[in-house]
Amino acid sequence: MHSSTTVCIMTLGCKVNQYESEAIAEAFCARGFLVRPAFEVCDIYVINTCTVTAESDRKARQMIRRMVQANPKAYILVTGCFSQSHPTEIAKIKGVDYICGNDNKLSVVGAALELLNSGKKAQKPQIAVNDIENAPFEPMCITRFARTRAYVKIEDGCENRCTYCAIPAARGRVRSKPLADVVKEVECLVAGGCREVVLTGIETASWGRDLGNVTLVDLLEAIDKIEGIARVRLGSLDPSVMREDFVKRLAALRHIAPHFHLSIQSGSSSVLAAMKRKYNRDMALAGIARLRAAIPNVELTADFIVGFPGESEESFAETLDFAREAAFLQMHVFAYSPRTGTPAAAMAGQIDGATKKARSAALIALGEKIRQERLEKSLEAPYRTVLFETLEDGLAIGHTDTFLEVAIRSDKPLHGVLLPVRLLSVTNGRLLAEKVE
Repeated sequence: MHSSTTVCIMTLGCKVNQYESEAIAEAFCARGFLVRPAFEVCDIYVINTCTVTAESDRKARQMIRRMVQANPKAYILVTGCFSQSHPTEIAKIKGVDYICGNDNKLSVVGAALELLNSGKKAQKPQIAVNDIENAPFEPMCITRFARTRAYVKIEDGCENRCTYCAIPAARGRVRSKPLADVVKEVECLVAGGCREVVLTGIETASWGRDLGNVTLVDLLEAIDKIEGIARVRLGSLDPSVMREDFVKRLAALRHIAPHFHLSIQSGSSSVLAAMKRKYNRDMALAGIARLRAAIPNVELTADFIVGFPGESEESFAETLDFAREAAFLQMHVFAYSPRTGTPAAAMAGQIDGATKKARSAALIALGEKIRQERLEKSLEAPYRTVLFETLEDGLAIGHTDTFLEVAIRSDKPLHGVLLPVRLLSVTNGRLLAEKVE
């Protein structure tokens, strides 16, 4: 047992990485290690990296060096997407002891034990990065959750091969966690007091593709039957999944939260074609209309990329018009970042930085205007139920099932409590409310 040995796990990137870090933390705890909060001085550091953009790579290198400086004697273990894609680059950073990829993240626990038993840092880092394309789904699960909601990884990998994306090379083909395993994990979390679970993956909509005769909605129907569950959310979805049968079965679920995050990327069919997305503008709008018709109170959020190679002023104007029509509650806007080895990086018509910055600002400004309109419209149906998460400056803050952020006056934390409220007003992008007695 290693009850006095401290471990700090630093997580960069997506919700899948967050889940995997939680699983790594539980594996360390099971071996007797003491897992400490981020940035504390510890005996062992695990850095779980991202490589979605060039900035992600920079942050990964920076985080590794920062942890080496925090405690030069500490054992440094690096995993994640940047490890999978650039292991030799990481190996050049002085102080790194172990590097593994995305198919064996839990191996950091065994590697840490070996380093501790040796009593000395590695003369050169051990690289345990395998071919990700043919890797199986790495079995891992969590039994505890630190926040109000728990993320549950149901899928890994992506086969869409979008021209801008480096993630398929870092994550491999689609691999799904078996339905029974997902249900068992969610049941355990709910039994432990979890009120809301978020099912997430690298390409969540692809769950079941490799299992045969099951799809994402089959999994949702199984989870919907779990006794005691309050809300089920989904991670980012490709709009092409919103077909008629899927939406019909989705709308019949009792516990699905009426909020969906769509990976839209562009509102221009020509740009979407250049990106090699599986849908065009009209298909995406049709899916959104289908959702709104089947689930009238639904709220939608979305991701957009601006400044993609060849994006003209007309194409960008189409994206602005798309955003207005779709009326997203919130939009996450990213300027296109070339990734080495992807087709888009070599495309003609690369957009200059100033134009990308201006388009980002314009779409963000539109998003804020639409958000204000959606929040004001929500006051028309003021009685809601909120799952509270944090307490800040005398305000208990949480979210409705439609993911509206709500705050009420409170002198005590209401973490994990579901309460009925009446919406009163909109202030600084947030709804203020009062508790309904």
